[in-house]
Amino acid sequence: MKIPRPRVQPAFTLVELLVVIAIIGILAALLLTAVSQAKGRALRIQCANNVHQLGEAMQLFITDYHVYPLSLNPGYWKGAYSEHFTSWDAALENQLSTHFPRKGWMEDPKSVRHCPAASQPSDWPSDMGYSDYGYNGYGLFSLKGTNVLGLGGHIYNHATGSFDPPVAESEIVSPSEMMAIGDGFVGNNGLIQDGRSGLWRADDDGDSESTKRSFARHQGKANVVFCDGHVESPTLQFLFTDTSDAALSRWNRDHQPHRERLAP
Repeated sequence: MKIPRPRVQPAFTLVELLVVIAIIGILAALLLTAVSQAKGRALRIQCANNVHQLGEAMQLFITDYHVYPLSLNPGYWKGAYSEHFTSWDAALENQLSTHFPRKGWMEDPKSVRHCPAASQPSDWPSDMGYSDYGYNGYGLFSLKGTNVLGLGGHIYNHATGSFDPPVAESEIVSPSEMMAIGDGFVGNNGLIQDGRSGLWRADDDGDSESTKRSFARHQGKANVVFCDGHVESPTLQFLFTDTSDAALSRWNRDHQPHRERLAP
C-alpha cells in the first residue's frame, strides 16, 4: 500500500515577505501621522480655550474700567494707572484672581497662561523670560515712532518703555476684526520670534530656529482671541507675511492697513 505524503504548505517568497513588511511599514507611518495630528489638534483646542479665558479676563477689565490694559506700566510703583498694574498680564491676573480666585494661575504650568504646545528652548537666555502668549499692544508699529495703533496705549515712550494713556473701549472701530491676545509671536517677512509677551508684526530678531518652533507649535497657525471675545486660528503666513488689507487691518484699532508702517 502506498502511503500518501503529507502536503507541504507553500512558503512565502522573499519578495512576498518584503511586500508585507513594506505594507506594515506604510500602515504604521499612517497611524503615527494620524496620532500626531490628533494630538496636535487636541493641544491647539486646549490652547484656544486658554486664549478664550484670557479674553474673558480682558473683558472683565474693560467692564470694570472701560479701557484696555496698558502693555507696560513702569509708573505703577509711583501710582500711575494703578488698576493696570505693571503690565497687561499682571492686570489680567488680578482680574482672574479677583473674579475667579485661582492661586498661582501664572506659575502653574497647566494654567491658562501657558500654551500646552509651547516649551522654552534649552538654550533660551537665562535673563530673558519666555512668554507663551502675547498682547497686541503695538499693532503695526514703526520702531522709530511713538504713536501706537494697538491696544496697549496711545504713545510708546522709548526711554521708559511705558505706554499711555490707555485705549478706550469705544476707540476700537471693529472689535470683531481686531486681534487682542494670542500665541506670543513677533515677526515679519517669514521670520518669527517665539516666546514674546507681545503679538505684533514687525521685524525682530527672529531666526530659522525660532521660526521653525513657531510653525511647529500649532501646525503653522496661531490661536488669537479678538476684542469681541471670539477665537480664531489664522495661519502664520496670513499674520506675518500677507500684505492684503484684510491681513493688515486686523492689527490696528482704526481698522486701516497702514502699509506705511511695514518695514521695506
